[in-house]
Amino acid sequence: MLQDIEPYLACPHCARPLTLDGRTLRCPGGHSHDLAKQGYVSLLAGDAHTGTGDTADMVAARDDFLAAGHYRPIADALAAAAVAAVAEAEDSGGGDGGDGPGGGRPGGLVADLGAGTGHYLAHVLDALPGRPGAALDISKYALRRAARAHPRIGAVVCDAWRPLPLLDASAGLVLNVFAPRNGPEIRRVLRPGGTLLLVSPTSRHLRELVDTLGLLSVDEDKQRRIDEKLGPYLTPAGRREVEFTMRLSAEDVRTVVGMGPSAWHTDPDRLAERLAALPDPVEVTASVTVAAYRR
Repeated sequence: MLQDIEPYLACPHCARPLTLDGRTLRCPGGHSHDLAKQGYVSLLAGDAHTGTGDTADMVAARDDFLAAGHYRPIADALAAAAVAAVAEAEDSGGGDGGDGPGGGRPGGLVADLGAGTGHYLAHVLDALPGRPGAALDISKYALRRAARAHPRIGAVVCDAWRPLPLLDASAGLVLNVFAPRNGPEIRRVLRPGGTLLLVSPTSRHLRELVDTLGLLSVDEDKQRRIDEKLGPYLTPAGRREVEFTMRLSAEDVRTVVGMGPSAWHTDPDRLAERLAALPDPVEVTASVTVAAYRR
């Protein structure tokens, strides 16, 4: 709930701490932000817009696909990496083990940047009892679901490319799953010794569908480019590949296409023709890298 993450939130206009007053967040500078009836709060700057966020149809598709458990091995790997990162920080006396400049509770916030429906954040919070989680996304349709995904999630509308509405050094963990990455802001909100856990697709991800259906592909240099962009701000701290085979029905395939970036770039009529030519079910590769970066 929003109360769980209130100690970590910053005003998007003046970056000062926010305090929850009933159903309104207020800062000392006089700015206020009302909680929506669906449970999320918008902390977008005044000139920001949500036009780049996932649509209601994309969010519904993602919710259906993830709820069916097709990506469960990815969620499990992310949760295991989160537990390992917290244990390492506590063993080394790093920033994840105690109170930091961001205030709040010992251990800090788990912030999911580009959280979508909150599916992965909820899985991580189940593995980290007592930790509060902030679901950060620009799609209000996604955050309506994220606000209900776990009792310790607070859902916040924000733009990943703008200053994040979190206090300095407030997060012990930042999650980033198939989402935009803002290196300077991730470093700012992480506590010293805190960890970014980043999940990104490899070039083999959904390879059986990419050419057949005309989907967007992932180039083989993606991980190198990620490392280069994050290099000035964070230190690589290990990675593992997670690869497995999914057995998908025609409806599952339609859903996995509709929930990702290809939904913006695929002609519906042409997609329907190509889907009809696929075997039902079809075996499809899921392949991602789970990488850790430390402040």
